[in-house]
Amino acid sequence: MQFCSKIAEKALIFTFLLFGLIGFSSAQTAGVGSWPTQKPIRLIAVFPPGGSVDQVARILAPALQAQLKQNVIVENVGGASGVIGTAAMARADADGYTFAVVFDTHGVNPSLKDKLPYDTIKEIAPVTLIGSSPMVLVASKKSGITSFKQLVEQSKAGKQFSYGSIGIGSLGHLAMARLAKQAGFDWNHIPYRGGGPLMQDILGGQVELAVGSEFLVKPQIDSGGVVPLVITTTKRSPGLPNVPTIAESGFPGFNAPSWWAILAPGKTPPAIVNAMNQAVIKSLKTPAVADKFKAQGIDVIAAGPEATGDFIGKQIAIWGKFVIENNIKETAQ
Repeated sequence: MQFCSKIAEKALIFTFLLFGLIGFSSAQTAGVGSWPTQKPIRLIAVFPPGGSVDQVARILAPALQAQLKQNVIVENVGGASGVIGTAAMARADADGYTFAVVFDTHGVNPSLKDKLPYDTIKEIAPVTLIGSSPMVLVASKKSGITSFKQLVEQSKAGKQFSYGSIGIGSLGHLAMARLAKQAGFDWNHIPYRGGGPLMQDILGGQVELAVGSEFLVKPQIDSGGVVPLVITTTKRSPGLPNVPTIAESGFPGFNAPSWWAILAPGKTPPAIVNAMNQAVIKSLKTPAVADKFKAQGIDVIAAGPEATGDFIGKQIAIWGKFVIENNIKETAQ
């Protein structure tokens, strides 16, 4: 389809522009100047409190503060699957004092939204790909569902289930839409404004199923509040070794990991982008951060700006194609 080819072209342009940015940055190593001594660093979490983006930002902030010798303040700016917070970051002064922690929805929004309030290529600079994690499909205790096999059998028999995700076009939503299409049944999708509200409702039984990153749902699994059914990556998670994958449960090759990244305004000096990247990487290697992420199922990647941009460009192409081919539309949340 013509639109799909435009998505792929956009992702390719993104990568080419990024190569130029990184090459330029190597000649700008003296451009950091007094950064970051002028004022606190603003780290925008693009989802509301309680979700994985918020938690990732708040785990990283103290370690970053120690690395940069400057206050790092986490600010939640949620809404529109991360678009509102990302726009706030993109519109901020490109002086190295505003960054954003984004989620996998960032790779879907360009194809899902009719018009974004920022240019994903020109107005955003990739800083660090933090890491990735399996998503987990869990059931409410009140649902009566205790296994993925039981869920599939009842779904194929015609029973209608409702599942919650962190929003329309979130990777959780798309992963479950792909699963339903492959399996030949239909589920009712309930979008939430973030992981915090989603977890509240699955614990209370207001929604039967929920899909979220292992980072988000594992505390509820460990406490016995929800029933883990299946994970979305091709390999089982070390943190949930008894939870099967979708791939081994009758859907070979199924793979949809969640991920987190740090971005900056597009005109942020490359030397500052590189300096922030190095500070994030050092922070990710500290026990205080590494141990917490590992415990919650995050596989730390700690990529540089170039690799981060390449990864995001590929995500835009892959999931954009799925959105268009399956006519997934954004509706009021």
